[in-house]
Amino acid sequence: MKKTSQLSLIRNIGIMAHIDAGKTTVTERILFYTGRSHKLGEVHDGEAVMDWMADEQERGITITSAVTTCPWQDKEIQIIDTPGHVDFTIEVERSLRVLDGAVGVFCAVGGVEPQSETVWRQADKYKVPKIAFINKMDRIGADFHSAVDQMKSKLHAVPLVLQLPRGVEDSFSGVIDLVRMKQIVWDDDTLGATFTESDIDAEDRSRADSGREKLLETLAEADDEIMEAYLSEAAIDDDMLAAAIRRATIGLKLVPVLCGSALRNKGIQPLLDAIVAYMPSPDDVPPIRGVHPETRESIACPADPGAPLAALIFKVSMMEGRKLSYVRVYSGKLTAKSDVYNPTLKRSEKVSRILRMHANKRERIDEARAGSIVGVVGLKDSSTGDTLCTTDHPVLLEKIDTYEPVISIAIEPKTHADQEKIDQVLEKFSAEDPTLKVKQDADTGQTILSGMGELHLEVITSRMRREFNTHVNVGKPQVVYRESIETPAEAEAEFDREVAGQHHHGRVRIRLEPLSRGAGTRFRSEIGGEPLADAFVKAAEQGVLEALESGSLMGYPVVDVEAVLVSGGHRESLGSELAFRVAATIACNQALQAANPYLLDPIMNVEVYVPEDFMGEVIGDLNARQGKIESMEHRTGVHVIHAVVPLANMFGYSTSIRSATQGRGTFTMQFSHFDRAG
Repeated sequence: MKKTSQLSLIRNIGIMAHIDAGKTTVTERILFYTGRSHKLGEVHDGEAVMDWMADEQERGITITSAVTTCPWQDKEIQIIDTPGHVDFTIEVERSLRVLDGAVGVFCAVGGVEPQSETVWRQADKYKVPKIAFINKMDRIGADFHSAVDQMKSKLHAVPLVLQLPRGVEDSFSGVIDLVRMKQIVWDDDTLGATFTESDIDAEDRSRADSGREKLLETLAEADDEIMEAYLSEAAIDDDMLAAAIRRATIGLKLVPVLCGSALRNKGIQPLLDAIVAYMPSPDDVPPIRGVHPETRESIACPADPGAPLAALIFKVSMMEGRKLSYVRVYSGKLTAKSDVYNPTLKRSEKVSRILRMHANKRERIDEARAGSIVGVVGLKDSSTGDTLCTTDHPVLLEKIDTYEPVISIAIEPKTHADQEKIDQVLEKFSAEDPTLKVKQDADTGQTILSGMGELHLEVITSRMRREFNTHVNVGKPQVVYRESIETPAEAEAEFDREVAGQHHHGRVRIRLEPLSRGAGTRFRSEIGGEPLADAFVKAAEQGVLEALESGSLMGYPVVDVEAVLVSGGHRESLGSELAFRVAATIACNQALQAANPYLLDPIMNVEVYVPEDFMGEVIGDLNARQGKIESMEHRTGVHVIHAVVPLANMFGYSTSIRSATQGRGTFTMQFSHFDRAG
């Protein structure tokens, strides 16, 4: 491959879409037509180059974003193929964070599907210019114009239609190019590698003229130069038009729309031309800004190989047991066998090797310059979202947003050998995936895995088995409740016994009183008259706190209770700390049983993002789960419901919300407080 040092020749783009819209098939065709691969890999055969993991090939979906580089014309296109399933949204998030442009792939039948909305919002957040490719034009029910209309209504985008389909469904044969006013028809005998360009057929001429007029009108509203020429009816040549489309795309004013059928090998070469012509190079986007780690002063990092190094680790992967860090170099250059500084860890790390990636294959290179996306081996402690720079010019780039997990499972090793490996394996997965959380539940002793959805956790347990030969049993986690009391109660207990040849005696009276929610547990002594020795009071307090660790209902910790030592005494010379501790524990347990104890549920703060059409159904479902709606707000294209719901009622909610909203609703959930349900 021809090496290029000129930033203007680089295009860093991502392919994003809803699951099954054809992203990976589009990427496979791009690799084939650019000469990067020499056979067409099909997703349905499990042979796609970019879906290299066993789980991806088996399920026919993309799970992890894969990076590759390919040439087109005289440009170098670095591509990240991202997952389309909502459970792997973090892969899209961290890819878009480091990309300069994105191609949104839409199904001509399904139009703008739910996850398309999510990834589009992520691209908007990072101000990433976009091109839309309406795929599957050969499918029964394909409707190009409906998909374009949905881009307006659901994504609030301004589409700029550059192509019209030539035929539809079975008769789809090519496209009409409205920029150059030509028709392009693909040759089926050459796997789409050859095509014929010609003048537009007479029967298509009127709709082509109408489409061209609409293109100029839309572009004139976004570009002053075209507006001037359009109003004065001056000639607008192809170069002038292409330059204006590029300006409007990079300026986030318009989204160029193309169409085709990747599976039938039609429409990919013009898409590559559009990527090269309209997507920005690293030179065209504003310099990324970071801050000085100490002074917090803002620092611009220009896309210049001669500037100080500024690079971001956007993904960590374990390949063949080794840690591979995916890095976007924004400024300066990264050299193999050099030291880099990590301002988050405040220490240097060694870059042992730099790799140009092609899915799971790699090629060693000596250096990576500004604008490059590469794999780095040798970084021991650096993780996702960390910055790499130099000690002379430290800079801290903005970290990558992660998502709070919304569903949990409990796992336990099947054998003793699995027990020894499980912690190490989970540590590796946690380093790879910021949305995977692992914790040991102190109350139940379970290992709890929390992730973005049932498929996410299913894939993790499958990878544990396939990649590390670690087998686990999977079960529902046990909800950990708390207990409290409704009414005050008193009890007295006496301990009078010989233990290990020594007589112990102590007598205490304990009163329990309920406190306000969230107050915790307290102990105080109100013994009047002859005081009790401090050591005995302390022993009684210890006994009470031990009793409150395990309530009388189901053995959960007791909270929001004040324990009062009302009275206490002992026979002369027989009093001991042991006697007072045991007597206090017994008295406290008796008082707990008499104080009308009840369970407290863990209550979760839940935010549900839902399109307006499904609001009633979602609110009804939350009410059925004993949820309390606290507020609602409207954001662009979506309503946000804020509610508090008992955790026990939230199991399976990720599946319910998708069913209730045709997959368009998403939610986040985090612990709020303990309270009585209902």
